[in-house]
Amino acid sequence: MPGRDYLGEFEHIIVLALLRLADRAYGVTVRQEIEFRTHREVSIGAVYATLDRLETKGYVKSHRGDPTPERGGRSKRFFRVTAKGVAAVNRTQRALQSMTEGLDLIRSYS
Repeated sequence: MPGRDYLGEFEHIIVLALLRLADRAYGVTVRQEIEFRTHREVSIGAVYATLDRLETKGYVKSHRGDPTPERGGRSKRFFRVTAKGVAAVNRTQRALQSMTEGLDLIRSYS
């Protein structure tokens, strides 16, 4: 059902990283931001596969930056979140908040 899609956990984390990084968001910086904030190792392949999937869904857009000598004349592929992506992250955040509302998350359920 359109407009009811929720982001998966890693998609959610990627979109949040893109929002934090703004115009500095490309594969390597996204990976670094996630590792810094979540203390979780992430493969660059997983980052790019997820970015490609999010772009196919219309949640992000990419564009090429200028070629740089330090990259052997190659350009970076930068990403930004679309309005559709912002709506998806907000839907996901609301769903998670609703699911945790009223739970005593400190208590152990072991």
